[in-house]
Amino acid sequence: MKRFYVTCVSILLSSSIAIGAGFQLNLQGVRQLAMGGSGTAYPWDISVIFYNPACISDMDGWQAYASLIVLMPNVQYTSGTYSTRTQAQVFYPFNVYVGGPLKSNKRIGIGLGIYTPFGSGIKWDNDWTGRYVTTSSNLEAIYFQPTASYKINDIFSVGAGLIYAYGNVDVQSAIPVQSQQGGTYPASELSGNANGFGYNIGLHAKPLKWLQLGLTYRSSVEMKVSNGNASFTDIPASIADMFPAGTKFNTSLPLPQVISFGVAVNATEKLVIQADVNYVGWNVIDSLKFDFTNHTQLLTDDHTPRHYQNTLAVRLGVHYQLTDKWALMAGGAYDPTPVTDGFVSPDLPDANRTVLTGGISFKLNHKLNIMGAFEYVTTAKRDASFDYAGLTGTYQTKALSPCIGASYNF
Repeated sequence: MKRFYVTCVSILLSSSIAIGAGFQLNLQGVRQLAMGGSGTAYPWDISVIFYNPACISDMDGWQAYASLIVLMPNVQYTSGTYSTRTQAQVFYPFNVYVGGPLKSNKRIGIGLGIYTPFGSGIKWDNDWTGRYVTTSSNLEAIYFQPTASYKINDIFSVGAGLIYAYGNVDVQSAIPVQSQQGGTYPASELSGNANGFGYNIGLHAKPLKWLQLGLTYRSSVEMKVSNGNASFTDIPASIADMFPAGTKFNTSLPLPQVISFGVAVNATEKLVIQADVNYVGWNVIDSLKFDFTNHTQLLTDDHTPRHYQNTLAVRLGVHYQLTDKWALMAGGAYDPTPVTDGFVSPDLPDANRTVLTGGISFKLNHKLNIMGAFEYVTTAKRDASFDYAGLTGTYQTKALSPCIGASYNF
């Protein structure tokens, strides 16, 4: 029986945190979101601090920008005749930017971006069939990025930013012991704050009046959790000493590097067509390690394989200037999953995603612009397994993300 406990608790504690494309948010600018998440090549607004830092020097002047996204994911799980859905949750990623070229030397641009490139969550019913793997999982990472750019000449600009990332993680699951009473389950919760450093560099080129190109690199960020809290509730008295109060844990959550190449074409005076290709280095997540400050027969350090693979996402968008004040945007994307067969965990039941987007902008006056957009994400049904925990089933994910934003020109 003790061996059974050790196996289950190891699975419980080591499989609780997963990071994948489902947690990656391509929502850092309203216009760009409305165009399938593309935006590496065209300096639409000061959100280029994220999309391509080289473009700050290409702005006409200083600008402040803010946007708020309402993220509403939903996952369905089916196994034989059993079927369930995740509980309704709403998340609020946000983006704030300010910057522009210096008045004293317009070839030099500076700015600061605060944005949410990773974040979401999932919550299952406490008694669902996969409760011993996870009942809920929440992850958020906020990037602070001071940035500078330099316009080399009328064609080329370069830029770079330093990233400080701060985030938090909270994951919960039931513990498989046999003394369940009153419909409740002994449970574990791992929570903690994380931080790390990275950088963002970019190159922008406008070789022709109607053609713009962009190339960026966002580095991997190692999010380190130190002295996170491991808490246990409703533990039977007979094994309570195996789950000591005040237990801490350390782990690292690697966030992937991203290489983006973009093309933007002024097809007509009013129509811009743009496309991005994102190469995402998910293979940085090969395994997850958990080190606990207290150890017992049932609570030991663990090392869980993940074996994520790199992916190539394709994004396409169009922007049509309807009038001097109104503009329409539309787009789409195909974003493949990095999670390989045998490693699909219910805390991140990832699959290839199809993305449809659209939006509108209104220029209130020569200083203030208001934008609105939506993103709809759906996956095909995926027959998947998490071999480490022996859980199999079919998952399908859908998410709707409306957003609103505004920019102000100084």
